[in-house]
This record gives sequence, C-alpha cells and structure tokens, in this order.
Amino acid sequence: MRILLLEDDPELAGAIQASLGRHGMVVDLVVSMAQASEALKAGVHQVLLLDRQLPDGDGANFVRVARSHVPNLPVIMLTARDSVADRVVGLDVGADDYLTKPFAVEELLARIRAISRRPAQITLPMLTLGRLQFDFVAREARVGGALLALPRRQLLVLEALALRQGRTVARAALQEAVYGFDDDIQSNALDAHVSKLRRALADADAQVEIHVMRGIGYLLKETA
Repeated sequence: MRILLLEDDPELAGAIQASLGRHGMVVDLVVSMAQASEALKAGVHQVLLLDRQLPDGDGANFVRVARSHVPNLPVIMLTARDSVADRVVGLDVGADDYLTKPFAVEELLARIRAISRRPAQITLPMLTLGRLQFDFVAREARVGGALLALPRRQLLVLEALALRQGRTVARAALQEAVYGFDDDIQSNALDAHVSKLRRALADADAQVEIHVMRGIGYLLKETA
C-alpha cells in the first residue's frame, strides 16, 4: 500500500513514516497542499493522511482538491484540533476519518486497515490464484492456507501484481508501487525483488508464476 502523508511537523512525520514502513507500507511525505497536489497527480496513492494546520492553509480545504486528482481517495485527518466542532468540520468536508494528536501508531494502522475494507475502495478483498491467496485488507499472502513470509519489498511487488492479475504490469508502474518518491533505487533492484519473489512462490508450490515480458513488464499467472 502506498500512502501520501501531508504533515509539516518533521518529528511526527518521521515517526509515522518509520512505523508504517515497518508494516510494509510506502509513505511519501509532503509538507504543503501545493506539494500534495502535485504528488497526487501521479495516481499511485491509496490513502491520504492529512494534517489540518499547514503552511499554506487549513488542510480541510484540501480534501476536495485531493479527490479531484484521485476520486474516492480515502482521507484520514491527523490534527491537534480535538473539539467536536473541529471534528464535524473535518468530516463534513469529506474526510473519511479523523484522528486527534497525540495518537498511538497502532490506532492509525487500525484506521488505515478499516478504511481499506470499504467496498468502494477495495474491489478485490481476496485474490485466489493457484494455491496462492492474497488478502488485500490484511496484506498477507498465503499458500494452501499457510502464511508466506515475505520481505516488505517482495510483498509490495506481489500486491501490485495481484491487483492486476491476468494483466501485464508495466515496469514503471510496478516500480511506483514499490518505491517512494525519496527512495534511492538501484538500477537492478526491482529485478532482484521479482527474482527472489518468483523463487519464494516456486519453493512454496504456489502454482503461480511471474512472467517477465521483456521491454514491457511483468505478469502474474496460474501455472498450466
């Protein structure tokens, strides 16, 4: 899952990035509504975490702008404004959830999982292909019911391919799903993750394959 975090407090932003990263999420950080607007044009984010008190205004005014770039984008407001009136404003402008600072990262993770369960956001709650099951809400891969333990990048590769199962995923699109804006990407890093994932699926007898379409991208298919 790729998340856009709009937060101008560097200490809090760093803590959120690190914590969500440990749970397999790619978090892109921006510090103003102008930067967020540009970032959303890429169309790669599944959730927006939005502060209200920003250098260029009230983040509540940004919800409509965000949805103009990504319709139905889930938005969770993170703010120190904790009055009932402030929460009503946040929800009335279209935010899906509202979390007041300070908060526990575990609660933020729970809110992200909850928002991802909504039918309008997740059209494939579970993919079954061969012996592989991928749960898009829990973000878990299983083979024959047994958990397939994968490193973060490999899990992100599998998630992106599973979302587009049966279709070729362009290399650039797969890279966008796996890496954040600020990640230092080595030229062969994506190929290495795909290669290791292919081996893990084969070792687990998942009965699925990742086909490399040279010069085009990658395709997840059930083995014949």
